[in-house]
Amino acid sequence: MSTIEHLRHTRTEALALIGDLEREAAAIAASTAGSPDDEHDAEGSTIGFERARVASLLESARVSLAGVDEALDRARQGNYGRCDQCGDLIGEERLALLPTTTRCVACSSARVTARLPRRPLASPRR
Repeated sequence: MSTIEHLRHTRTEALALIGDLEREAAAIAASTAGSPDDEHDAEGSTIGFERARVASLLESARVSLAGVDEALDRARQGNYGRCDQCGDLIGEERLALLPTTTRCVACSSARVTARLPRRPLASPRR
């Protein structure tokens, strides 16, 4: 399976997952429509947890879908597999593992390193 076919398959799976999670969120909302006060419901914490869990999974699936769509757009434009930072080719192994990545290993590593907090030099103990 080519990377583009894999992206299309991943997109189909993400859409299915989003649909499932939206139905689950609707079912939770329908089950609590009669008494939306989770705080005073014996199962309120469970319902609140489930609502938060589904909302988090739904957001993650939507972010994943957006990444796949962006990768497919890059493929249509002929830019897929090129680092958006330096313009070099992204390694095939990296694309196989992270098909939505936009940076090569070097640029990705440099970005992570730049975000790490700098430790001050230790002052000598007296």
